Amino acid sequence: MDFTITSEVVDKVAKLKLAGELDSLSARVFQKEIEKVALESPTELVLDLENLSFMSSAGLRVLIFSKQKMGVGLTIYIVKPQEIIVDTLEKTGLQHSVNIVDQYPV
Repeated sequence: MDFTITSEVVDKVAKLKLAGELDSLSARVFQKEIEKVALESPTELVLDLENLSFMSSAGLRVLIFSKQKMGVGLTIYIVKPQEIIVDTLEKTGLQHSVNIVDQYPV
């Protein structure tokens, strides 16, 4: 399955919508998009993962990278992740570093 990503930054909130499979190749695209929105110095990162069906360890590394790139003050929201994504976050302990929500704003 293909990977698509769209983004916008409004009022210090970076919103990214990811769809498809986030593997080692598409993680590079994800990272470039994170780098792009980081230039706006957002305080919140909202990741709409409703249509993301897979996230590899490379995708998890980009999540960690985003926190490092944008600073410890960054709040990350993961919106409507599929159960397989939640399981991956829980197995790695990353669910403690993000807010998993059904909608944004919370």
